Formats: sequence, C-alpha cells, structure tokens
Amino acid sequence: MLTPAEADTVIAAAIAPLSSEQVPLAACAGRILRSPLFAERDAPPFDRVAMDGIAFHAGPAARRRFRVAGIQAAGSPALSLASDGDCFEVMTGAVLPVGCDTVVPVEKLRITGGHAELEAACIPEPWRHVHRRGADARAGDRLLEPGMRLGAPELAVAASAGEALLSVSRAPRIAVITTGDELVEPGQPIEGHQVRRSNAYGIAAALTLAGFSPHANLQLPDHEETLATALGAALERHDALVLSGGVSAGRFDHVPRVLTSLGVRERFHGIAQRPGRPMWFGAGDGGAAVFALPGNPVSVLVCLARYVVPALARLVGADSRAIPQVALARPYVFAKALTCFLPVTLGYDRDGRALAEPRPTDGSGDFIALAGTDGFVELPRGPATHPAGLVVPFHRW
Repeated sequence: MLTPAEADTVIAAAIAPLSSEQVPLAACAGRILRSPLFAERDAPPFDRVAMDGIAFHAGPAARRRFRVAGIQAAGSPALSLASDGDCFEVMTGAVLPVGCDTVVPVEKLRITGGHAELEAACIPEPWRHVHRRGADARAGDRLLEPGMRLGAPELAVAASAGEALLSVSRAPRIAVITTGDELVEPGQPIEGHQVRRSNAYGIAAALTLAGFSPHANLQLPDHEETLATALGAALERHDALVLSGGVSAGRFDHVPRVLTSLGVRERFHGIAQRPGRPMWFGAGDGGAAVFALPGNPVSVLVCLARYVVPALARLVGADSRAIPQVALARPYVFAKALTCFLPVTLGYDRDGRALAEPRPTDGSGDFIALAGTDGFVELPRGPATHPAGLVVPFHRW
C-alpha cells in the first residue's frame, strides 16, 4: 500500500496540464496564467505626484513663499514651471510639472491671495512625495509568470500593462458523482433506513472555493450497468471525475471494477493513512483523471483536500506552493501503523507561532465534528505519541 508521498508522485505522473485559451481580462479572476506578461511602459510612466499640495523647484535659496501659477490635475498634460518663485497646485496622481522636483502636502502650507506659504517647521526636500518614473518597473520588465493564479493584484497589474486578453488555462470540466442506494437529496422525504446526500455538497463546496466549480453533480445507484453507462458518458465529457462511495471491499462496491471495464487504468487502490485508506485513483484512455474516494464523509473531505485539489491545480498548470507547517498544541496518541490525518483548529502562541489544537472525530463518519475546524495536520506514520510542539504539515479544508 502506498504512502501519501508515493500517492502524490503517482497522481502527479498521470496529470498533464490542460490547453490554454484567450480570455477577456474581466473574466480571468481565479484563472491560471499560461504566458508571461511584460510591462507596456515604465511604472509609473511619469514622475507622479503622491500627495495633494504644491509642487515647485527646491533650489538653494530655500524659498518659503511662492506664487501659484496654476493647477496640475490628474489626467492633464504636464505644465511647465517658468520661475523658481512660482509653484503649481498639484493633485495626487498628477504628472509632476516640468521644472518641479518637490511636493509639499496641503497640511504643511497655507494658500491665500494667489500665494502659497510653507509652515515654519516644513523643510522641503527634493523628490519628497514624488513617485519617480520607473520606480516600480521598466518597460519590457517581466511582471507576471506562467502558473500564477490571477487574483486582485495580478489582474490590476495585467490591466496596467494594457492587456485586454490573457492566455489562461482552460477551466477544467469536473463531474462530482456520489454512489449509493441509501442516499436521499436534502428537502426530499426520507425513510428511517436512508441518509442524506451530504458528500456531494461538501465536495462541490470545496472544489468551488478552490477555484474549480463542478460542471456536473450526479447521484448513481449501486447497480453495475447503470454505473457503467453514466460513468462512461462522464469520462467522455469531463477532464476529472470525483466520486465518493463504492470503492471498498463490500459486495456492492462496484466502482473500481466498473471503471476498469471502461478503460480507466488503475494507478493505485489504497493509501496507508487514516482516514481515507481505500482511496482509488486512475486515468482514462482520453486522459480524464478519476478520483474515487471512500463514502465516509471525513474520508471524503480529507482525500479531497490532500490529493484532489492539488491534482486539479496541477491540471491547470498552477504553481505548487509550500505546505504550511504548524506545531501541535498538545500531545496526540495514534496507535496505528498509518499516517494520521488529524482535524484541528488553529491558534497562535505569544510569539505568533501557529498552533494546531487536535479536534479528533468519532470515526470517519463523524463529519459533524468537523464543523468549526480549520483543516487537518498530517502526522508521521505511527504508532506513536506525537508530542506537543511537533511541527507538521497543515492542510486547510
């Protein structure tokens, strides 16, 4: 049986990035950039006024009083200073007038009768309150790298570079599929022997919050022919399938056998971990990645965060990020010879160190205990008493 690290390697080897497409800038939030982006011009493109006030030339005479020769507004061409005895009123964001090298903010001066006078304590300095041209970037500089997820800062940078279209990864087509005759949708009548279809909503929420909104959400019975028909159609239409249920060793656990019959090559079945030990992974003939997760809700959410979301990030060509490390807030005993995924809430000590407070569940079916937790830590393979202060990887839900 594979270790979690070995499972990571197998999944990574089976995932090939999707193709790219050109998308309007306004529709790129959350997408993955596939081509580098370069500066259109210097940033700022001119010496930029950084405070409302006056601009003048700070010559050796150290003048304290200036004639106001005009107003330099943001978006207007640069005015030119005719005399060192003159100044311009300037607005934040405006071009610094030609001949000026200093800005004094309005809080440090008085303007009356067409003249501006500096406060006694004000000492003007050349280039004070001026954002110099090219201070942030020069024309042609590389601003954004392929693999970046496009958030607010990145899209602002792209807009500043004049890009109306960006090359991004195609959004993956993902199907969420739950199996089981016992499952009933919320809001529908339910019998005493049935349970609500909760996994599908947890999976869809986790994928959406990670930037991977599902394209389909199906519920299938424990019937081989029905499974084969529906899964065959899903493999043709999607880049990834995320299933829950039907992957253990029970009489009605048909999913691995049906997937194999459809040409999905099994890459592994089982990981030496708790919860989520029966997880199955394979790849279809058409390249679709198939993640068949156990049916127990805690196992589903753990496997989803630990394996599926990182694999989907690889699918869209996103940069991999270091996994955060936190310290156990108190000792935790785990008696099995398996890697332990332990739900936790995060806190901080007086030094700002992140501490993980164990919040164990009452088995892998106790998903109610996960409410209010932040994620889970990955404890080294046991059996062991893991001491307080042990630094371990943290995975957010």
